[in-house]
Amino acid sequence: MPELSTASVRAASDRRFYVFNALLSVGALSFLTYILVIRHGSGGSASQLDFLPAVNASLNATAALLLCAGYVAIRNRAQRLHKYLMVSTFGASSLFLVSYLTYHFAHGDTKYPIGAPFRTIYLLILGTHVLLSILIVPLSLTTLYFASQRAFARHRKIARVTLPLWLYVSVTGVVIFFMLRAAVGAPH
Repeated sequence: MPELSTASVRAASDRRFYVFNALLSVGALSFLTYILVIRHGSGGSASQLDFLPAVNASLNATAALLLCAGYVAIRNRAQRLHKYLMVSTFGASSLFLVSYLTYHFAHGDTKYPIGAPFRTIYLLILGTHVLLSILIVPLSLTTLYFASQRAFARHRKIARVTLPLWLYVSVTGVVIFFMLRAAVGAPH
């Protein structure tokens, strides 16, 4: 029986991960599309979840701070601290996603008022935020996967793309919260 080479085992592991990553990413995007475009919220218990947008903004802010701290840690060669910070970042972003989906499942989407000031700026920020946020699930999972596989050259290469996008999405999530809150009022 032929022996499996390390490269072929890694390739099979990579394939399984890529399939899992694709299915999870498409599933999350499909569910979000269903919630925001098709379902429009239930309306019934939405008022009980009025606190979640502020929680979501806090989780985005936490993720942004952890990302920055993780970047500083790795630049200072504090690899263990970097690992803990990045896993914590992923945790904060994962909690954000669950909370965001929960809120919008019950509430639906909140529209920025047509006559409100700064609407064009809001829509530009929201548009870039939404488009780039679609990439965060697969990019963050891939970045963490490469680190877990100790494929640090691959990890560094994708982290150079993941970090600025993830940071942008986290920061603009907070900006969107405050802009929408100012235009619509609390809660949204």
